[in-house]
Amino acid sequence: MTKEVWDYIFFKAAPFPATKIPRENLDKLKQEFEFWYPVDLRTSGKDLVPNHLTYFLYSHVGMWPDQREKWPRAVRANGHLLLNSEKMSKSTGNFLTLVDAVKKFSADGMRLALADAGDTVEDANFVEVVADAGVLRLYTWVEWVKEMLANWDSLRSGPATTFNDKVFASEMNAGIMKTDQNYEKMMFKEALKTGFFEFQAAKDKYRELAIEGMHRDLVLQFIESQTLLLAPICPHLCEHIWALLGKPHSIMKASWPVPGPVDEVLLRSSQYFTEVAHDLRLRLRSYMAPGKGKKSNKEVPQKPSHCTIYVAKNYPPWQHTTLSVLCKHYQAGGGQLPDNKMIASELGSLPELKKYMKRVMPFVAMIKENLEKKGPRVLDLELEFDELAVLRENVVYLTNSLELEHIELRFASEGDEKIREDCCPGKPFCTFRVEPSVSVFLVNPQPANGHFSTKIEIREGDGRDAVIRRLMKMDRGIKDLSKVRLMRFDDPLLGPRRVPVLGKEDAEKSPIFDQAVFHIDVAEKRVRLTENGRTTDIGDTLVYLVN
Repeated sequence: MTKEVWDYIFFKAAPFPATKIPRENLDKLKQEFEFWYPVDLRTSGKDLVPNHLTYFLYSHVGMWPDQREKWPRAVRANGHLLLNSEKMSKSTGNFLTLVDAVKKFSADGMRLALADAGDTVEDANFVEVVADAGVLRLYTWVEWVKEMLANWDSLRSGPATTFNDKVFASEMNAGIMKTDQNYEKMMFKEALKTGFFEFQAAKDKYRELAIEGMHRDLVLQFIESQTLLLAPICPHLCEHIWALLGKPHSIMKASWPVPGPVDEVLLRSSQYFTEVAHDLRLRLRSYMAPGKGKKSNKEVPQKPSHCTIYVAKNYPPWQHTTLSVLCKHYQAGGGQLPDNKMIASELGSLPELKKYMKRVMPFVAMIKENLEKKGPRVLDLELEFDELAVLRENVVYLTNSLELEHIELRFASEGDEKIREDCCPGKPFCTFRVEPSVSVFLVNPQPANGHFSTKIEIREGDGRDAVIRRLMKMDRGIKDLSKVRLMRFDDPLLGPRRVPVLGKEDAEKSPIFDQAVFHIDVAEKRVRLTENGRTTDIGDTLVYLVN
């Protein structure tokens, strides 16, 4: 193996050397070299960057100065491994062998924790508490898949066209795209973040918001995509889930998921709703907080029953003018805004802003901050989606999560001056109130069924279904409104005092039909029922039976 022999193997233009080695053998070696070169990726520790890896590059450039296609395509250096945020050392007892780690966390649990430990040349940190939490996440994921498959027929079918269906589909597609990019860059921590943690969070959000129930096709798409995205890190567990899905072949033979279209506007409208829901919870908590200060009332306010949410089609005139000026400067400055002094000087010279100047500059500061976070769309004078339609699609979820009776949606133009001034696109304004009511007892005489007597509020104009829905919020054991019969005593005075007869729980009682309407007299604390033109006093007790 002389120098000329190696030249023949490594260089295309080198002549055949004087050697006893058969030409076919050298040609085969040359073919193998041409097939495997260049090196796609060289991985090593960060301590070798100043010497070995640097000279690795020098040697290739020195051998093939005019053939860049032979140079290494990539070099990946990684940091060292810490254990529980400390350097591994047998002398201090802070060490963990691979065998012990696999016994303790399982192979996939270990791989998950290592992928989550870090990506760059910074030292990766393997934390045992995090590894334990990862194993629990994997277990929860497998159990959820089993639960979905066991209750497959109860999942919603038909077209997946609701707002939350479309959001979930777009979030899955976006997650697949981001995870694929992270795997291509060998950023395993980021791939785990986008392909498992954020993917699971999208599913959890969909499950919470989809009041009508999760869609069967989307659940199946999610399980398959999640399993494939996690397979490079947790192959054994994903192989198990793949078998649970009834797939005939190993997941190693499956194709990588192909993402569909991602509706960015839809995703931003979903993020808007998430922020609105969070803001409403904070406002409700503030409304319920007792007053502060010596002179204020220390009593906790009564929990509101109703809420009105106002949304604005346009900004108030002073904000509209301010945004127009900022947008003009942003376009003229090539994507940059001038300093606050120049902006304040120009805005202060506008007569329509004179009386708003105390509010103008804080508004400018907020816009500048949002501009860095969200980009130039914060300068738009109108939202890119229908704010009212998004809230209307999710009003049932808002009503239930805030534990209110009713939420009304209105435009800010229908409110008073304060509402019109404080409400702007993307920042709805809300008011809470307590509607008057009268309490009645709601009794269930059925034996051994887990449904008990309770006190419930009756409000003016309530119907039968409204009362049953109020009961369902208090009794989580009732899942189907149609299974509940609401009844009144024929004798509202003596009826509640009589002992119910087993098997005749509906005796001496009349059903309340869906066209009936309740009326209340708050001063006298009385409830009357109007049905078929006839008004009846129901007393202080109603009866409900659950089939």
